[in-house]
Amino acid sequence: MKLQIALLPGDGVGPEVIQQAVKVLNAIAEKFNHTFTYHKGLVGACAIEKFDNPLPKETLKICTESDAIMFGAIGDPKYDKDPNTRIRPEQGLLQLRKKLGLFANIRPVTTYNSLLHKSNLKEQIIDGTDFIIYRELTGGIYFGEKKLSDDGTIATDSCKYSVEEIDRIAHLAFKAAILRRKRLTLVDKSNVLETSKLWRTRVMEISKKYPSVKLNFLYADTAAMQLILKPTQFDIILTSNMIGDILSDEASVISGSIGLLASASIGKHTALFEPIHGSYPLAKGKNIANPLAAILSAAMLLDHFELYDEAENIRTAVEKSIDLNITTPDLNSKNHFSTTNVGNFISDFILDDDNTFYNKSNIDLGQSTII
Repeated sequence: MKLQIALLPGDGVGPEVIQQAVKVLNAIAEKFNHTFTYHKGLVGACAIEKFDNPLPKETLKICTESDAIMFGAIGDPKYDKDPNTRIRPEQGLLQLRKKLGLFANIRPVTTYNSLLHKSNLKEQIIDGTDFIIYRELTGGIYFGEKKLSDDGTIATDSCKYSVEEIDRIAHLAFKAAILRRKRLTLVDKSNVLETSKLWRTRVMEISKKYPSVKLNFLYADTAAMQLILKPTQFDIILTSNMIGDILSDEASVISGSIGLLASASIGKHTALFEPIHGSYPLAKGKNIANPLAAILSAAMLLDHFELYDEAENIRTAVEKSIDLNITTPDLNSKNHFSTTNVGNFISDFILDDDNTFYNKSNIDLGQSTII
């Protein structure tokens, strides 16, 4: 397969982790005889510095002409000091989602046996966790009309959803549930919000087309508790923009490191894949950021194009790196590896998983020993 992939490394550690994701994609291309061509663009703080625009026209053009997008991270501390700053890096990502029609954010949450002890939750609670959050991405309160009274004492944010916005992500979520454990949970606030009542009405109607999927409902506050009390009960979670934003960040603590969690944002014509972690400015340039989320995002990209064996190769290599403790400081504080060396291990393992022997000294030197 030939794919044109837009690379938007962004800010902070984004360029470092995207470099490793590309390294792994290149290993997949070599092993499975694919051709991946990359086109790089600026977004976020780095784009503001050069173009005074967090999403330059040239970057948007690169994205629209590509089959998929790999995104790194966005944000810079200097923009956080003044909440009234005219232009912020995050606007670049919001604009990108809107302009490309990326309406569905898909975020898998899973645990690894060798990392259960890293979570702040009890091992017996999180063991076996494996669910996906489907978050609507272009509607709701984030994009509603915003008002501030003339005297500055009353602020208003409106929340609006259409049937079309609800239906298109609901169908995606039900189709995903069919391929998994056939359970879907709609999370809303239909006891108090008119938009949530519409969500519940539409999802109940759509569920009739997917009779094999068991549909459950939870209010957002209850769902927030249940994610911590019993995360293994969930298979597919479907929810609106703001609720999904909150729940997906809450769920990120389950695995033990935010550096493990990948995501996809799906539109009608293209898709964007990114780690969920931020720009982590304190680690910028230190070669210590965890690249696994970016690498797993690359696996989601391959899934999107139905390259399932290729994606599974990446996930197997990631799991091997975790089992062997070939990880960055967030997961391995005493005997850790660099961002680059974790990427080297995973790409090498993909290319020669049966015949390559690894030890720490070799990996530190960027070398593999063939046996």
